[in-house]
Amino acid sequence: MEQNQEPKNQVFSEDIQDEESEQEGFKSWLQENLRIVISVLIVVLIAGGIYSYSNRSVEVAQDSSTGTEKIFTEDSDGKQIAATETEKADDTDKSGQKQDTQDKTADTTKDTPSEKASPEATSQETENSFVETAVQGDGTTKMARRAAANYLEKNPDSGLTAEHKIYVEDYMRKRVQSGNVKVGTSVEFSKSLIQEAIAKSKTLNDSQLKNLHQYAARVPSLS
Repeated sequence: MEQNQEPKNQVFSEDIQDEESEQEGFKSWLQENLRIVISVLIVVLIAGGIYSYSNRSVEVAQDSSTGTEKIFTEDSDGKQIAATETEKADDTDKSGQKQDTQDKTADTTKDTPSEKASPEATSQETENSFVETAVQGDGTTKMARRAAANYLEKNPDSGLTAEHKIYVEDYMRKRVQSGNVKVGTSVEFSKSLIQEAIAKSKTLNDSQLKNLHQYAARVPSLS
């Protein structure tokens, strides 16, 4: 019996020694690789923190986006309502202003005597001339232009260009009364003067006509 117990005790003692050896080996490995273990733990913790922060940022961003949309919708409704109210107020103001304007116009019409209408430009042909009456904005040049146009309407000359006509009206202007022309002033242009001006214009050379082109271009009615 004692011989059988000795091997059992020996096996149990060996198992204890193996466990102690394994524990010592683990402690030795842990001491040798402590820095590595700590570094790995730190990396894991940092990675976990970053992941958690990222998820939280996404949630906050989504919440913020939703809040912005709600606020935007509320603002839009407010603006539309304000715009509607403003339009109504504007319509009311415009109606009031329109009524006031009409009243003032009516009062002005009653209080102020009606002004005479400005006379229209008139041309009168006599046996030997065209008599032009000035209107607002007229000068002897415009009046000469009308007289020449009236003459050419009854005596067409296809050889006359806009440059020739500019010369004709200027020639006529220089040979009639000088001084300021007022509304209602009448100026007489003899038909002989118009014929003379047309004849003179046909003696102009190409260089002279080219120089007159810049002035003719400003009067489309001469074309």
